[in-house]
Amino acid sequence: MKAIVQDRYGSSDVLRFEDVDTPTPGDNEVLVRVHAASVNAYDWHVMRGDPRIARLMAPRMFGLSGPKAKIRGRDFAGRVEAVGRRVARFQPGDEVFGDLGSGDGAFAEYVCVADDTVEPKPANLTFEQAAAIPVAGTTALMGVRDLGRARPGQQFLINGASGGVGTFAVQIAKSFGAEVTAVCSTRNADLLLSIGADHVVDYTKEDFTGNGKRYDVVFDLVANRSLADLRRALTPEGTLVLSGGGVSDGGSLFGPVGLSVKGLLMSRFVRHRILALSVEINRDNLATLRELAESEMVTPVVDRTYSLSETPEAIRYLELDHARAKVVITVD
Repeated sequence: MKAIVQDRYGSSDVLRFEDVDTPTPGDNEVLVRVHAASVNAYDWHVMRGDPRIARLMAPRMFGLSGPKAKIRGRDFAGRVEAVGRRVARFQPGDEVFGDLGSGDGAFAEYVCVADDTVEPKPANLTFEQAAAIPVAGTTALMGVRDLGRARPGQQFLINGASGGVGTFAVQIAKSFGAEVTAVCSTRNADLLLSIGADHVVDYTKEDFTGNGKRYDVVFDLVANRSLADLRRALTPEGTLVLSGGGVSDGGSLFGPVGLSVKGLLMSRFVRHRILALSVEINRDNLATLRELAESEMVTPVVDRTYSLSETPEAIRYLELDHARAKVVITVD
């Protein structure tokens, strides 16, 4: 089969499009013929081994000179080709979507995945839309529902609302009844209003941390502001949710992890709830996202698509911060 592989850290120039062996499913796995996969910031972080501290903190993913998994990509959607002998939930021909986790491997014609991290594809979505969901959708769901505790009437601000996670977060927060303020650039304001944002703050014209407005929750997806700035936008007992961020700038030691660590340390001494999001991909979260999609409360937003052989260019487009919403790889 064809796949996107790498042996050493570096820019997207280190990625190769070549033939590799087709995987064989284990007892509790399904073999999926991939029709679409999506690109996440996770992919370029692993591709570059950036931030460098991650090579020590996450040894299952990061080796010293290159990633442990040779094939990039986590999110996928496709059709079941074969199932392991202990798999009862799926059969060949089923349309599914899911996440390979730290094992990676979605930028390929076939993937093997544990049956507990795959779900039936939302019936109303294309493969491209479904592939956009798992990592970004789960990050948004956990940040909004679990840490932000979104509820009716709550003032909920999302910094970085036009990105892959942000476009899901806006819609999920609205589904819980929150009043949502989206922070973005001028060109993305109409998009965010069209998917349900109640208010938009154009960061090129207005500073949400200094305009005097206060929010019950600030969900930060950019990591480009200090903790003092972010806390200034909160109500006295508000919640700050920190989740990654950053763009490629040639390598870093701590990257957005540094802000999360500072936040956790500060949380012991202030009234604000300061929480760092740790994402867990599982069947329950994927099922919730499928239900939100099928009820049309959440619709994935796809910026552009690339063919499998063009994956290096897709990652380059995402990591240089030109993308909005999701970038998807088509494998048909």
